[in-house]
This record gives sequence, structure tokens and C-alpha cells, in this order.
Amino acid sequence: MTSEENNRSALWRLSSIGIELMAAIAGLGLLGYWIDRRFDTAPAALLIGLGIGMVGGLYNAIRSALKASRESAEESAGESARKRGPGNPDDGEKR
Repeated sequence: MTSEENNRSALWRLSSIGIELMAAIAGLGLLGYWIDRRFDTAPAALLIGLGIGMVGGLYNAIRSALKASRESAEESAGESARKRGPGNPDDGEKR
């Protein structure tokens, strides 16, 4: 995979974080709304659904952002090691 394809893949993955967050909130909010209409419990199930959607969506967003950050750090560390080259005293090898 080329560097440009890696960048595009990472950008796509990061841009989907917001969509996943909104989908979790909207989906569980709609489920709560349906439960409220079905069992005449307004607005309890709607609020519970929105709360669970926010917590779950934020958990997923934070987890995805941390994973992307970790991958970026690993990639930049690998690039800097390749730039130094073998035999450089700064590469951590003992002589």
C-alpha cells in the first residue's frame, strides 16, 4: 500500500468517527421514542436511549481516535528510523 493510500485510508477512518457517534445517538434515540410510543412511557425511554447512545458513541469515538493516534505515532517512528539508517549510533544499537 502506498503512502497516499495509507493517508486516504486514515482520513476516511477518522472522518467516520463523527458519523458513528451520530448514528449511535440517533439509533438509540429512535428506539427509545418507539418504546415510549408503544408503552406510553414518554419521555423516559427516549432520554435513556439518548443517554446510552451518547455514552456508547463517545466510547467508540475515543477508542477509534486513540487507535488512529497510536498508528500514526508508530508510522512516524518507523519513518524516522528508516531515515537514520543502519549503523547510526542514535538507533539504539549497542556496539
